[in-house]
Amino acid sequence: MLKVCVNGARLPSEHPRLSADPTAIAEEARASIGAGARAVHVHPKSPTGDDSLAGEDLDRFVAAMRTACPRVPIGVTSGAWAAPAVAQRLAALRTWTVLPDFVSVNWHEDGADQVAEHLIDRGIGVEAGIWHGDGLDRWLASSSRSRCLRVLIELPDLEESGAISDLTAELVGGLRAAEPGLPILLHGEDRSTWPALELAARWGLDTRIGLEDTLVLPDGRRAQGNAELVATAIARIREVRGHGSSAS
Repeated sequence: MLKVCVNGARLPSEHPRLSADPTAIAEEARASIGAGARAVHVHPKSPTGDDSLAGEDLDRFVAAMRTACPRVPIGVTSGAWAAPAVAQRLAALRTWTVLPDFVSVNWHEDGADQVAEHLIDRGIGVEAGIWHGDGLDRWLASSSRSRCLRVLIELPDLEESGAISDLTAELVGGLRAAEPGLPILLHGEDRSTWPALELAARWGLDTRIGLEDTLVLPDGRRAQGNAELVATAIARIREVRGHGSSAS
């Protein structure tokens, strides 16, 4: 499964295809689905372009995605940077009325268990965001772990391929030992984006691509938008899998 992450926490000034306008971002999602993506991850924005968990902002963005991408799973973030206090975050989630299909919950953040329980109780899928060993340990101790939709392994901005492989092996090993049947989605950030995508293809994991993770193509050229990133990612995945590499 290839998911498109259309905007992330980036500001609209970082790329011409980023915007605080939900209709413009929904068009990016629509084009990406046309290019071959099968799910959408979006960060709802305030009118000033900042990430927001407020009901009025989330409802506008999810509604726009539903119109542009009917029958496509739509997910959003619950990142603590948008509402640092746990009580503030939970209060914002309670104001949502146009519900997404799934929400990413970063398990190293305070309040992850409470946020996950609230979402699951409302019938919303939870993607467990695991960034490092501490997040993995917290998730392993969580009573919600087996009820998650999938696990996201989110690699930091790493350049050295050995470090990318070592961190991935550590996290994948811990996840599979605890919940062998739970799907894993592996993705990177900036310099680790394309190496992580190729590693996911070799290991048979789900992955994602989009302007949230990178603004550039594998050769360093600036991507025109999310659809070009998706089309390039699909070609890379097919190339890697065509070489017959085995999963780890």
